[in-house]
Amino acid sequence: MSKISVLYYNKIDEVRILATRKVMETPMNKSRMWSPIQKIFHSFSLKQRIWLTFVVLITLGLMATGSIAYLIASKEIQRNAMQSSQDTVNQSAQIVNERLKNIGIAIRALMFSDAFKQLMKDVQANDRSSYYKSLTSLQYVFSQVKFNDSMIDSILIATPFGDFYPTSSVRNTANSFYQSEMYAHFKQLNRGFWSQGHVDPFFTGKQRVISLVTEGVGEDSFMVYEPTNVYVVVNVKEDDLRDLFMDNLTKTNKQYYFIDNKGEDVNYADRTSKDHFIQKPAFFEQLSDQMKGSFFYTNDKKDYLVNYSRLEVKDDWMIVSVQAKDDLLAKLNGIKRATTYVIIGFIILSLFITNNLTYLLLKPLYRLQRLMKRVEENDLSVRFESVYKDEVSQVGFRFNRMLDEIKQLIEDVKNRERDKRKAEIKALSAQMDPHFFYNTLNTVYCKSVLGENDDVNEMILALSQMFQLSLSGGRDLITLEDELEHVRQYLAIQQRSYENLFVCKFEVEPELLACLVPKIMIQPLVENCILHGFKDMTSGGDILISAHAEGDWLHITVEDNGHGLVPEKLLQGIVHPTTSKHGYALRNIYTRLQLYFGDQQRMEITNNDVGGARIELWIPSYEGEEDFHEHEPTG
Repeated sequence: MSKISVLYYNKIDEVRILATRKVMETPMNKSRMWSPIQKIFHSFSLKQRIWLTFVVLITLGLMATGSIAYLIASKEIQRNAMQSSQDTVNQSAQIVNERLKNIGIAIRALMFSDAFKQLMKDVQANDRSSYYKSLTSLQYVFSQVKFNDSMIDSILIATPFGDFYPTSSVRNTANSFYQSEMYAHFKQLNRGFWSQGHVDPFFTGKQRVISLVTEGVGEDSFMVYEPTNVYVVVNVKEDDLRDLFMDNLTKTNKQYYFIDNKGEDVNYADRTSKDHFIQKPAFFEQLSDQMKGSFFYTNDKKDYLVNYSRLEVKDDWMIVSVQAKDDLLAKLNGIKRATTYVIIGFIILSLFITNNLTYLLLKPLYRLQRLMKRVEENDLSVRFESVYKDEVSQVGFRFNRMLDEIKQLIEDVKNRERDKRKAEIKALSAQMDPHFFYNTLNTVYCKSVLGENDDVNEMILALSQMFQLSLSGGRDLITLEDELEHVRQYLAIQQRSYENLFVCKFEVEPELLACLVPKIMIQPLVENCILHGFKDMTSGGDILISAHAEGDWLHITVEDNGHGLVPEKLLQGIVHPTTSKHGYALRNIYTRLQLYFGDQQRMEITNNDVGGARIELWIPSYEGEEDFHEHEPTG
C-alpha cells in the first residue's frame, strides 16, 4: 500500500475517533449534571422515596388550590375590614358632629331668650345699672342650657361692662376675655370658632375644655350685622367629648385620634410617641379635602390602614383611625393557618397506608435504633426484646450481649479506679504521720531525764490518744468532733513542748460536729501555724479554728497571728508539685480533698488582717457515709 493510502486511512480513523468521542461526551455531560440529584435521591430509603413522591404531587395540588382561595379571601376580607372601619369612624364623627351642633343650637336658644335680649339692649344703651338684674335673670337660662347638654362645663358672656356666668362656677377674674388669645383669634377670623383642647383660663379648677366662641347678637345687630362687642364662650368638657367619640369605637388593635389639619390633637390623645407618623407631612399629603376616606400608609416598613372622617361643624377637625395591616388581616392569617393544616392533614392521610406498611416491616429495626440512641446517652440498661426470630431480631440479641460485656467492662474499670483512689488516699494519709512524733518522743525523753514526770505522763497519754484517733478503726472519714479531738491531743503535746508559746481557740457550730471529714486534715494546718508561723516567737501566739455551715457546704478555717506566708508561692507549689518539701502538708491535703470530693471542694490560702496565715477549706456537708458514697467521684 502506498504512503498516500496509509495517510488517507489514518485521517479517516482520526475523524471516526473524534466523532465517537463527541457522541459519547454529550450524554456524559448530562449525566454529570444530574449526578448530584441522583446521588441525593439514591441516598433515600424506599420509604422516603415513596413519601417524597406523594408529598410533591399532593402538596403542589393543595398549595395551588389554597393560594387561589387565599387571594380571593384576602381581597374580600380587606375590603370588608376597610368598609367596616370607615363606617365606624363615620358614625363616630357623625355623633360628635351632631353633639357639637346641638351645643351651637343651645347657644342660639340662649341668645333668643328674653334675658339675653334685655342684656343686649342694656349693652347697646351702655346701661350698667342693670348688671345684677341681668345676671340673676340669666341664671335660669344658663341652667337650662347646661341641663340640656351635660357636656357643657361652663358658660361666659363677656360684655364691655361686666361678665355674666353661672353663679355655680368660680370666675378667675385675673383673666379677661378681651385680653385673651381667644379674643385675638376671633378678631383674626372675624367669625365664631371652636378652639382646641386647653385648660380653661376663665374659671378656677383648671378643667380641660374645648371652647365655642361666638359673638352675641341682639335683634338690631342681627338685622344690620353690626358688631356688638359681646361674646359668648361655651366650655365643653374635654373628657366627655373624648368619651363621646370613643364609646362608639373599638380599641382592639386600633388607635384613634381627634386631630386638626396640622396633626395637632383637638383634645389630648394617647400618643405612643411625640413623633408619631400622623404628624408627618407625608401623611397629610394623602388626606384629601373630601369629608371621609381611607388609604394605606407605610411607616418604618410597616403598612397601616388609615380611615378618616371630617366634622361638618368644623371641617378641619377629623377623627382618624389607624390600624396595622397585619392586624387587619389577622382573620386572613387564620385562614392561611387553617389551609396549611388542611394541606398537612391530607398529606398525612395520603401517607398513612404506606407509613403503616413500612413501619410494620421495619418495626424491629426502629426499636433497635431507638435503643442505640439511648446507649449513646449512656443508658446501658436497655435491652432488645422481640418475639420474632428474623435477621433483625438476631442482630438485636447480639446487641444485648455486647451491652452486657460493655457494662461488665465499665464496672471492672470503676472498681479498679475506686481501689486505686482508696490506695492513693491511704498512702497520702500514711504520709501525714508527721515528724512531730519523733520530736515528741525526744521531748518525752528529755523531760523524763529532767524528772518532769507529770508532763511525760500527759504527753504519752495524748500521744496514745492521737494514735488511736489517727487509726480510726481503718476508716478514712471521721466525724468533725473526732478530728477536733485529734487536734486537741496534738495541741496538748505541743503546749508541753512549747510552753507559753501559743493559745488555741475553737469556734465550731455544735450541729456540725457530726459531719464527716477526711482524717488528719486540720492537725497539719495547726502544725504549720506552730512550726512556721511562730518560728521566731517565744510567746503571744494565737490560733483560731472555726467551722460553720454555708448552705450545703462545711467551711473550716485555721488562722494565726504569726509571720504569715506567701500565698502565690504555696498555690504554685500545690498546682505544680515539685520535689521541694515546702508546702508539702498543704499539697497533701489538697490532693486528698480532690481524691475524696473531686471538684466539689475548695481551698484558699491567704493572710489575715493581722498578717498571719489563713487557710480555708470548703467541703460538702455529709453526716453519713451513705451520702458520701452516693456523691463519690468516679474518675
